Amino acid sequence: MSKDYSLPSNEDELQSAKNSLENNGFKVLILDDLAEAREKIAEIIPEGSEIFTATSKTLQEAGIDKDANESGKYVSVRNLFMPLASDPEKAVEMRRIGSGSDYALGSVHAITQDKGHVFIASASGSQIPNYAYGASNFIWVVGAQKIVKDMDEALDRIENYTFHLEDERAKEAYGSGSSINKILIYRKEPRGRGTVILLRQTVGF
Repeated sequence: MSKDYSLPSNEDELQSAKNSLENNGFKVLILDDLAEAREKIAEIIPEGSEIFTATSKTLQEAGIDKDANESGKYVSVRNLFMPLASDPEKAVEMRRIGSGSDYALGSVHAITQDKGHVFIASASGSQIPNYAYGASNFIWVVGAQKIVKDMDEALDRIENYTFHLEDERAKEAYGSGSSINKILIYRKEPRGRGTVILLRQTVGF
């Protein structure tokens, strides 16, 4: 690992990432902390919307996942497909339900300052369909430590920093480790579907 990827970016680095992301069609907000992000998401998403939440330490720490899945204000896509998980005959139906929504919420693992490219690593790939195409809108909440210089640093961060933390979390949560099976590199959002909330706070992996 060539640098300490737990350290937060400074204001200039956040602004540089914001400019690069906006050039690629993303809507970008810079906010102070998770509390502000939680409030902003509640403002953005109309009640009654279908919401898919990716498994995310960031969403969990903010309480955003509970707002989406437990408040009763929204239609929780996760609550629709999780009851099907134990039935192999329902696997295709489960994937269909989980691949499209009004809003998808989650985080990412790295954003490059130089080109505004977004990197998302996954073991199962379950969050990727909504982000790449299925959701009408998506919102990523991103801690200040996830801004990197370029693609090399983004991949280094995933391989040598994020993975080890996620592997530990998965072992504790599921009894088995994680793996980097798929990486989505998001270069542009020409349809204007994506909002990136950059935080001045370190949060998540």
